[in-house]
Amino acid sequence: MDAHDTGSTVLDLKAARVSPELPMNEMFDPAGRPRPECSRVANYFLTMESERLAQLGDRAHLMFQQMGVTFNYYGDAEGAERIFPFDPVPRIIPSAIWEALEAGLIQRVRALNAFLADIYGEGAILHDGIVPRDLIIGSPQFRHGAAGIRPRNDLFVTVAGIDLVRGADGRFFVLEDNVRTPSGVSYVLQNRVIMRRLFPELLHALRVRSVEQYPADLLACLKDLAPRDIAEPVVAVLTPGQYNSAFFEHVFLSQQMGVELVEGRDLVCIDHKLFMRNVYGLKQVDVLYRRVDDDYLDPVTFRPDSLLGVAGLTAAIRAGNVAVANAIGTGVADDKAVFAYTPAMIRYYLGEAPLLPIVETYLLRDPDARETVLRDLGRYVIKPTGASGGYGVVIGPKASDAELAQVRARIMRDPGAYIAQPVVQLSVHPTLCAGVEGGPPWLQPRHVDLRPFVLMGARPRVLAGGLTRVALREGSLIVNSSQGGGSKDTWVLEDGCSEV
Repeated sequence: MDAHDTGSTVLDLKAARVSPELPMNEMFDPAGRPRPECSRVANYFLTMESERLAQLGDRAHLMFQQMGVTFNYYGDAEGAERIFPFDPVPRIIPSAIWEALEAGLIQRVRALNAFLADIYGEGAILHDGIVPRDLIIGSPQFRHGAAGIRPRNDLFVTVAGIDLVRGADGRFFVLEDNVRTPSGVSYVLQNRVIMRRLFPELLHALRVRSVEQYPADLLACLKDLAPRDIAEPVVAVLTPGQYNSAFFEHVFLSQQMGVELVEGRDLVCIDHKLFMRNVYGLKQVDVLYRRVDDDYLDPVTFRPDSLLGVAGLTAAIRAGNVAVANAIGTGVADDKAVFAYTPAMIRYYLGEAPLLPIVETYLLRDPDARETVLRDLGRYVIKPTGASGGYGVVIGPKASDAELAQVRARIMRDPGAYIAQPVVQLSVHPTLCAGVEGGPPWLQPRHVDLRPFVLMGARPRVLAGGLTRVALREGSLIVNSSQGGGSKDTWVLEDGCSEV
């Protein structure tokens, strides 16, 4: 049976699940048996007819169209709005593994908050030489305008998206942190809506942990930041507007939380207080959940040509009359060069051993590290320290000689702007892929990562599962939607449901 045959998908999936050239398959063990937590789902898909499998993919796509789940694709000349690619084969994480991840994620964000409070305050970690002062002060994400500002309870990071990858040995590693304006959580919630319609019996039988409480948890954490002690702080979501790639998410979260969605033109600062305009006049805002980058938040403090923010916002924050989440200046904590020092931060601030290992990271500003990497450049992934979304990343083993020569020249010109990491053989997961030459769709292994979302307020909360992103192109390690990736629903099982 080949890819053109109709009928059962059994042989296609079996062919995809075990191969000596592939890294860990999260649904099947090396002997080709379904992992215990995946057995019910694996058997469900193994016995499914190809026609039925194709219908699942079509139904999911149609539901996403009807629900308007989109992202704006900047690679298109017109910034076209696209349906977010979705794969209906769920990723399953047993409760014991999730509990360990949850503890490590909370530990990590606690340390990042302590680090930000420190560097914008006394700078003890810099004085003690744990993190180089010039690395922080010279980071393009360091904001001098944030010095001395102390958010309530020192919560600089209220929402964090921590990108994890799973190695060949099954361990999860932190690949990078996202603590500026992390996106993607709306797709987690909408993916679950789709899966409840497609597989209600599976979700019920496996006792999959809910994700629906996220908007309420987010709103509670935002209210915890309010500088005024009032019963109902006023919260608003600040968006750059409809042409932003994550505009769907901005609209979705504001609706789910029941708060206003505003643009810079809807806001004004008067007497060091923030107000939003409505049909009744002006209403004071206590907490602003901003989805606008630092540079555009306040034309008085940052870019004077910005029309996306509001003049005087930084002064209102400093006066203690409004809180902004995430706080101004948090980007320095997810600078890819600073990332290399995060294990040291955890030990320094918390006095604990890191619960989650990070992917080994070489700072190319260091001559010895640079020499090591340049000696065998084709073995490494090269990343710009300040970029996001997969842009500017060069994967050495897949790069041409010309591309390697170009990145070598860029590194030599500005070594501090780049880091290098060894290529991590991301785990793979069976994924519904288009058939060959118009044949029926079939299940093939594709690389995946995981972005859990951590909320910090009066108490920490971690969304069960998070966003599994999948590289839909064969062999690709880039999972970002802007680079051709899609997503899967992530099922975290309740305790006692790891074997089904």
